Amino acid sequence: MQLISRHKLDVTEVALSKVTDEFMAHIRAMGPDWDLDQTTEFLVVAATLLDLKAARLLPAAEVEDEADLALLEARDLLFARLLQYRAYKQIASIFEDRAEAEGRRYPRTVGLEPHHADLLPEVVITIGPEGFARLAVKAMQPRAKPQVYVDHIHAPLVSVREQAALVVQLLKTRGEATFQELTEDAGDTLTVVARFLALLELYREKAVVLDQEEALKTLTVRWSGGDGDGMPTVTDEFDRIVEAKE
Repeated sequence: MQLISRHKLDVTEVALSKVTDEFMAHIRAMGPDWDLDQTTEFLVVAATLLDLKAARLLPAAEVEDEADLALLEARDLLFARLLQYRAYKQIASIFEDRAEAEGRRYPRTVGLEPHHADLLPEVVITIGPEGFARLAVKAMQPRAKPQVYVDHIHAPLVSVREQAALVVQLLKTRGEATFQELTEDAGDTLTVVARFLALLELYREKAVVLDQEEALKTLTVRWSGGDGDGMPTVTDEFDRIVEAKE
């Protein structure tokens, strides 16, 4: 069946009578201990081979009768079930072999051997009684009650204009600075964002020059707005409060 399914052997060259005689002789040799599964499997194989051989010997033509078409479909289904049956048997055999092999495995329940136990480093405790006392006090303190913070909901507004004034003052003093230096005294993320927006406003007014050699690397800001005391124009676009529309 494997040779026929792989197109290694022509089904018309198989002598079913000889195969049947040899199988019957094999059954008789087994006596009363013959295997019903082997007999059933042979019958399925023989029926499939006979059907395939009959279909191969008949002249090829278009199938017009629905009954003939149903017979061909039944033959294909039978052949597919046979292959599926053989696959299940092979997998079951593999499982049986694995279960038998794994059944001979036993875990090791002994301790470490002396030459392995000697490799363990000695336990060195560097904390004294006072340290243990501090740990005990910390461990026995009652846990703080969980709280829900709303600081992120009612975040204070940060004025871009005010941050622009601070940036201008710092740049006039130093001449140039990195963005990290311009935001090192920022207390929160909103202030950092406001100073970045202030830089964009100053860059639009050509009051600063931005220099960044590589993407995502250090951003250097140089003052180019002159030495006067004037303040570049910074719009209040980012300071407006936008009301949500219903």
